[in-house]
Amino acid sequence: APLENIGLVVVDEEHDPSYRQHESPFYNARDVAVMRAHLAGAVVVLGSATPAMESFFNAQTGKYTYLQLPDRIGGRGLATAELIDMREVFKRFGKDVALSPELLEAVTETHARGEQVIILLNRRGFSQFVLCRTCGETLKCPNCDITLTFHRGDNKLLCHYCNHREKSPKTCPHCQSEYLYFVGEGTENIADQLSKKFPEMRIARVDRDTMAHKGEMEEVLLKFAAGGLDMLVGTQMIAKGHDFPNVTLVGVISVDIGLGLPDLRSAERTFQLITQVAGRAGRGKKAGKVMIQTYYPDHYALRFAKEQDYLGFYNEEIKFRKRLAYPPFFVLASILIKHRDHACASKMANILRRSLDAANSDKTARILGPAPASLSRLKNEFRLQIILKGVNRRSLREILDIGLADAEQQGCDLRTVNVEIDPVNLM
Repeated sequence: APLENIGLVVVDEEHDPSYRQHESPFYNARDVAVMRAHLAGAVVVLGSATPAMESFFNAQTGKYTYLQLPDRIGGRGLATAELIDMREVFKRFGKDVALSPELLEAVTETHARGEQVIILLNRRGFSQFVLCRTCGETLKCPNCDITLTFHRGDNKLLCHYCNHREKSPKTCPHCQSEYLYFVGEGTENIADQLSKKFPEMRIARVDRDTMAHKGEMEEVLLKFAAGGLDMLVGTQMIAKGHDFPNVTLVGVISVDIGLGLPDLRSAERTFQLITQVAGRAGRGKKAGKVMIQTYYPDHYALRFAKEQDYLGFYNEEIKFRKRLAYPPFFVLASILIKHRDHACASKMANILRRSLDAANSDKTARILGPAPASLSRLKNEFRLQIILKGVNRRSLREILDIGLADAEQQGCDLRTVNVEIDPVNLM
């Protein structure tokens, strides 16, 4: 922005991964803001109830000045939180249920008091995937190494990565069996179940499928704020930044999805999401309540989220980061080698690894891979990953510059290579 005399830069919700640009040129807008303020001799304020581990580490080590707001506005108390052990619910019913009796009872009581409810499920669609009970195959995207999600509204199977769509089959395409099983609930399914259980409640669904057009989300949120709706069911779009004084109950469903991801920040993101959505409850004069359904009630991310104890979570998580040589103690670089031909991708990755090893002759960095990325095929491209862990950015950058230049001379096509410094996820 062409501002001549910058005095203050504010980054609200500084932890949010949407500040990260995931395509070239890769950058984090939060880090750009810090550097811009530094160059202008200005002050930068990074605001968050759940700061990124790196930001809080900088505050703890004196690189940043730590300013704390320990109390809610007006001296209001935090919402009380409760973990619902879905293992016990399973034992009672003998089958998986998406909505526990405890949560349903709380919804009934909240609605009877004329108060509002938010239900968070960070997975859209009707079912997570379709499984054939006869042959055991799942229906996968032809372009990506991922299952297709069933959307009942338009009777389609959809890939949430490449947007491939196909009509939902009546029989298994592998063995022609009719016994197709729709596994795992999404927001569409949960909203449907809640509408049947509470026909008197006015319920709206908020996710990328229902809020596709400009102005739709604002319209629903304004209606909810005015009391024209009793319940919102949605993904993380409803988890942060909203102020609804009449919301006294927040239900969190299938929170374990995030914990199971093969990513260094999975616990951090889960903690942040629960804490942020818990902050939507009890923002008025009435007390708020948060009910978190989980199969892992003993996980530290959930225990500390229940207490809304950021410092407790930070102190636990930082131990793992140090032990495993992850940020904020080490600098990461993620290199993705992508090609439509697997043999070609593998060849390029091996050339690059040898060149990086040569550039890292003094072993100042750790180099891992090449190995298949967590999502090993996306948009018809095979993906191999090399991860570098360095003690500082300068030495890591030198290794990368020398290694990439040498790899190109050795025949590596750098158009197949994507390098990302400080990746926010390793998927």
